[in-house]
Amino acid sequence: MTPRAVRTQQAPQSSAPTRAPAQEQAPAPVGVGARARAGRHVVTAVALAATVPYLVLKTAWLSGSRIGIPDGSVLLEAGPFLTVANAVTLAMDACVILLVLVLTRPWGLRTPAWMLTVPVFTATGLLTPILVGFPGRLLVRALGFGAGPEAEAAREPFLDSWVFIVVYTGFTVQGLALATLFVPYARRRWGGRWQGALGKRLPSPTGVVAAAAASGALFLGVLFLSWAFGGTVGLSAEQAEAHSAETAAGSVAHAVCALAAGAGALLLAHGGSLRARWPLGLAWVGAAATLAWGAWMLIASLGPQLDREGPSAAAQLIYAAQMVTGSLATAVVTRFLISRRES
Repeated sequence: MTPRAVRTQQAPQSSAPTRAPAQEQAPAPVGVGARARAGRHVVTAVALAATVPYLVLKTAWLSGSRIGIPDGSVLLEAGPFLTVANAVTLAMDACVILLVLVLTRPWGLRTPAWMLTVPVFTATGLLTPILVGFPGRLLVRALGFGAGPEAEAAREPFLDSWVFIVVYTGFTVQGLALATLFVPYARRRWGGRWQGALGKRLPSPTGVVAAAAASGALFLGVLFLSWAFGGTVGLSAEQAEAHSAETAAGSVAHAVCALAAGAGALLLAHGGSLRARWPLGLAWVGAAATLAWGAWMLIASLGPQLDREGPSAAAQLIYAAQMVTGSLATAVVTRFLISRRES
């Protein structure tokens, strides 16, 4: 074989390695990572800014200011109870700032799971009914079904109307921003727990707990919907008189949250081929909202009352039922997540 023939046979072998690296090193889409980081920075700034109005108002009230409090308001006579309540709620909103930092800083991925999930669960529970109910209230007003000027004038002074708009708008923005930050964080840290199919059915004791949660959720859902349409079961006379299209929007929000908790718990316990993210999301959000608001309302009902009558004993039992139902659904969520870790 001549040297020229040898070179001819070796040429394809020497050219192959030259083309392969060009194919393996195809450039990644330019700017995708930069856009994601920029978007995260914007959401972080929005979340932090949304805490400012509430923090400023609470700080002003703790300092003795009467901004937003009209003459004759019962808040002016609340005494130490209101001072403690303002301090606690100020601290709770300040915790949103810490939560945002945990969700966005690199060291946040090393935070112990319970130190993150407990405040996230609490924030989810307190903010979700506002996210659902507050836009409903605004829509009711926009459509002309809100309380008229005469009804507003007849009410006992409490807070200027702009306070509710500013505070609840801030809460709504906080909820949306925290959800936007938490989902990618959870994907990075616990993606294997909530992605994919539900899988096998959970043990029968968990199924019993899920059935109990669903029963409680159905009861609460029907009750809250009855309140939305003017029902008075479990309400004090003052609460019944305060019914309006705007309060109906809040009752519908609590009904949706309770039913979501029950439905999500049943789906998680049953297992199957459904994607896990949807029933887990239902159960997580519904359980958090039902448990947190039940606890919040029950604690408030046991303290000094700012109105003339306060909630009835039946209403306090309903708040306790919310706590029980939310706790049962939370137990199902916990068992499901443990099973995903074990698998």
